[in-house]
Amino acid sequence: MTDLAGAAHPVLPLVGRAEQLEALAEHAAAARAGQPRLVLLDGPAGAGKTALLRAALAAGGPLADMTALHGTCRAVEAATGYSGVRALFGPLNLTGRRGRASALLDGGARHALPALTATPQEGDTTPGGTFSVLQGLYWLTANLLADGPLVLVLDDAHWCDERSLRWLDFLLRRADGLPLLVMAAHRTEADPAARDALADLVAHHLPVSLRLGPLDTPQVAELTGLVFPAQHARPAFVDRLASVTGGNPLQVVRLLDELCAAGLGPDDAGERRMAEIGGRAVAASVHRVLEHQPDWVGRAARALAVLGDEDTAYLAALAGLSVLHVEEAVDVLRQAGLVRADRRELVHDLVGAAVLDTLGTARVAELRLRAARLLSDIGRPPEESAAQLLLAPGTKDAWVLGVLRAAAAQAEHRGAPEAAARYLQRVREAGPDDPALLARLAKALEESDPERSLSLLREAHALTTDARARTTTAIQLALTCLSVQRSTEGTRLLTEALDALDAELGPAPDPADRELRTLAESALLIVGSDEKSTFPQALHRAARTTEPPGDTPAQRQQLAMLSVLCAAEGGRAADSARRARRALRTPDAPLGTWSLLPASLALHLAEEDRAADDALEAVLRGSREKAAVWTYALALSTRALFRLENGALADCAADAQTALEITGRERWGDSATMAHTAYASALVARGEVGHAEEVLAAVKRPGLDRFVWEYPWYLMALGRLRLARGDLDGALETFSACGDSLEGTGLTNPVLAPWWLEAACLLGGLGRTGQAREFAERGAARSERWGTRRALGYAALARGASTPGAAAVEPLREAVDLLRSSPARGHEARASLMLGRALVEDGRDREAREHLREAVALARRCGCVALARRAREELIAAGGRMREITSSALDMLTGSERTVARLVASGAGNREVAQSLFVTVRTVELHLTSVYRKLGVQRRADLGAALRAGGVLSGRSGDSR
Repeated sequence: MTDLAGAAHPVLPLVGRAEQLEALAEHAAAARAGQPRLVLLDGPAGAGKTALLRAALAAGGPLADMTALHGTCRAVEAATGYSGVRALFGPLNLTGRRGRASALLDGGARHALPALTATPQEGDTTPGGTFSVLQGLYWLTANLLADGPLVLVLDDAHWCDERSLRWLDFLLRRADGLPLLVMAAHRTEADPAARDALADLVAHHLPVSLRLGPLDTPQVAELTGLVFPAQHARPAFVDRLASVTGGNPLQVVRLLDELCAAGLGPDDAGERRMAEIGGRAVAASVHRVLEHQPDWVGRAARALAVLGDEDTAYLAALAGLSVLHVEEAVDVLRQAGLVRADRRELVHDLVGAAVLDTLGTARVAELRLRAARLLSDIGRPPEESAAQLLLAPGTKDAWVLGVLRAAAAQAEHRGAPEAAARYLQRVREAGPDDPALLARLAKALEESDPERSLSLLREAHALTTDARARTTTAIQLALTCLSVQRSTEGTRLLTEALDALDAELGPAPDPADRELRTLAESALLIVGSDEKSTFPQALHRAARTTEPPGDTPAQRQQLAMLSVLCAAEGGRAADSARRARRALRTPDAPLGTWSLLPASLALHLAEEDRAADDALEAVLRGSREKAAVWTYALALSTRALFRLENGALADCAADAQTALEITGRERWGDSATMAHTAYASALVARGEVGHAEEVLAAVKRPGLDRFVWEYPWYLMALGRLRLARGDLDGALETFSACGDSLEGTGLTNPVLAPWWLEAACLLGGLGRTGQAREFAERGAARSERWGTRRALGYAALARGASTPGAAAVEPLREAVDLLRSSPARGHEARASLMLGRALVEDGRDREAREHLREAVALARRCGCVALARRAREELIAAGGRMREITSSALDMLTGSERTVARLVASGAGNREVAQSLFVTVRTVELHLTSVYRKLGVQRRADLGAALRAGGVLSGRSGDSR
């Protein structure tokens, strides 16, 4: 149990706080039962918050049987990234000696190290991504919770840094079912160091608020009796005491101590003295102690107020005293009630403020500057020195700026961009026209304040005159524009910078300049491919670009973008795939996301699905390793769309639902659309139209119609949904709108979003074959040019749909043959159904029944329940026999359940599954319980057999034969 002794006057918890202790007992009981709680302990300075925490955690208190981590935030560390986290976990000594990590840091918890250590671990040169560190801290907490209920107690939370508060928010959003209690003591009158983060924490979790108000008159009388047990307090004295102190417990006790030290009691003389002292009891008591002590006691007190609980030698160095003088001064101050009993620290921050108040602002700033230099000289991390410098404004010498820059680098390494931004902002005050500094500050702010980040980058770009530096700034600016959905601006600025760079470099640039130019070209293709207004320019630039050999990271990124833009235009599949393969060839450095994702799409469209899956798996593997959740969810959503078009609906739903489960907890989740699109389409194919409608209705991205890729996929899902609902006109209108959107941007690949096929089949089914033929012809030429079996099969299927009578048999037979040799299992089933229908119309019922049975079998293997049922109905109408189409046990699994079941069956433990999917162990347990119930199995050992029997563990996704 963490000891809070000495944190406040020993009598405070005894008076007036029984009701709050009882409430804490109730919330602790709920937390132990798996109902996590956030409790805010509010009150003014001196209200007894720390004393109440002490009583709650002490033996016999309501929290005594819970594992407790207690940390106190300090004003001097308010700008330091994860300082609150280190205050909580520091006593556990997780890294041990010589960097040996505790077993609590096994698995995903290892990502917490950048937040826990004051300095980077030896050999650790990889910066901690923000989400990576948050995820690591979550798993560290989960490892602690494995041993029983846990309470996290954060005192003086108004001084907690932003990143630590963001982590508490992150933790509580994932704490369902965990025996966790989080308590934060907050001073109501203080201006929080991280106001927005604290407000978000409160808004997201609706905490229980326990307010510590002023003591009433009977409680003040009780407190007076504890200080003066042998004397009866006069009512007038108590009334006056309550009035002067406002009932603040700390002020009451300090004022009583003042009276006691002056030889006065709770009588008329004491009441008169109260009028002299007024409501400044704490400051008065501090000043009284220092006035009656030698100067060296005051110097030692000021060193304590600045450095806190430090080694005596360092306190002595700051105070300009001997170690013996400091040790004696600490004893004197402790006896006077100003220093804690358990360590060298002043009992309250109000005491520290009163101590420093004796110096004046200028001398305090000088003292903090000396403290910063001392901490640097003894080898402390730059952030410790920077924390002092932030409290000493106006200092701009080279050493100070160097320390602040180094502190920013340390904060960036630990995944604390807000802290880095504060340090860099101070540097900026000394050099506002430094473009490199502005760009770095913008990088630190890109997550928390993207608009300000963009503004800083514009300033940096405007101040940059060198063509090479201007190109580098333009790349960062353009990619930031992409993140805030202002690709048009990013495209314009990057185009201008590239033109200027070309003029500067001439026809024969050196290798470094060529790499810079290639990086800028690839960034321009990435940013320009986002919105419709700039996409034609991206296509035009790609057409004029000479293919690079792919020997460098920038060249591979450029090749990947060239491959997907070639595919978008519907050139030749072989050309697009060749570029994608070159972009993905084994490099001497890991491939980036912007190489892997575009190349995977190009390969999927070119029917090289094994290579496409391998590229996506590389993204997923890297994202799991780095806990890069945005990239992980994007890769899952992309793979879901691939599996949808290949007819692997169960796998599509598994990926999409997992992505939705992840993004639903993130602040940026509202910008996601691809998982909704894939999942809704899969649900429509499974006959779950109502659920599909709910999923699509959850799409919240504003201005979706501006975007090149997401909007057509969304329209395809919406059109399929309307078709399934029987809204044929609405479906046709939606498919046509999809075609208009694609045509308007120059995206003419026939299989990317095959709206023309859907329109042809819809119109053909209505007997409007003339109109259907128009759509079929629009896709046929492009399919011939693209040249894949899927594209040619789609073209044949559209021709068959638009051909009346028996003449439809041959194109539909061709469609079946082509699609059978492609990955498009779902469309093969559809073609078989349409072929059977055409044969029935031609009077060839026996042959028709063969194709209709094949359609049922294919559709069932793909999970296309709605198509299977339609094929069965037509089979029976054609004289065939078949049982009712019912869902198998595996069909009843949700996408997330299927993913969890597959991982568990492959040998992964619940914790390992949770870490790989960025969900909680509780979530995995709930999914697994549901899987066992639906499949009728009792043990993990039986799960593999049940899944293999259903084909879930065999073959690659998309190969449903």
